[in-house]
Amino acid sequence: MIRKISFALIWFSFVGYAFLLAPADQGNTLPLIQKLSTGQWEEINPLIIALFNLMGIWPMVYGGVLFTDGCSQKIPAWPFASASFGLGAFAILPYLALRDPAPKVSGQPNRFLIFWESRWLWSVLGLGAIALFSYGLTQGDWNDFIQQWYTSQFIHVMSLDFCLLSLLFPTLMQDELTRREMGSPWLAISLIPLLGPLTYLTVRTCVYSQYQMHEQA
Repeated sequence: MIRKISFALIWFSFVGYAFLLAPADQGNTLPLIQKLSTGQWEEINPLIIALFNLMGIWPMVYGGVLFTDGCSQKIPAWPFASASFGLGAFAILPYLALRDPAPKVSGQPNRFLIFWESRWLWSVLGLGAIALFSYGLTQGDWNDFIQQWYTSQFIHVMSLDFCLLSLLFPTLMQDELTRREMGSPWLAISLIPLLGPLTYLTVRTCVYSQYQMHEQA
């Protein structure tokens, strides 16, 4: 119960901060999102380009755990995981507040769940994340980014959203590692923002598939 209340309080705090304390919207949010979404990046700071695209990888990462986790929950995970593509942690936190511990999952995976076990999926996303991190960190203008962080509601909240998603992911790992019978060091690795979870998911596809074959033999 304390865990659920804590996630609920974090959600309310994040929503309240985003709408009441974050910098006011300057009216350029929608045009910026349109340019970022359509690849019109000529006049946009590479740090913002990288961050925006990395935020598109995070929902996939959460989906890799949530869809299996949701098989043992009273509430389905897919509405929250799907909404996270547009809302990030705003959508993930309610699920974390409502879910119960799920160290075991019964039944056989269907085609949808098998998709989220794909080694190629996580390998491609991992390489994409590395490329985006490299692009943003080496080509980006930090002074401009800091200025926009203080003045743009979209950049401010998106940055905090990335940080919050990084902090929340390890809270799903205890049940995930128990289900997969994988070692606890992965919990520490998952603390590395985005790249840690992607590394885990890539390795998991090898280890877990072998474990499943052993169970069925």
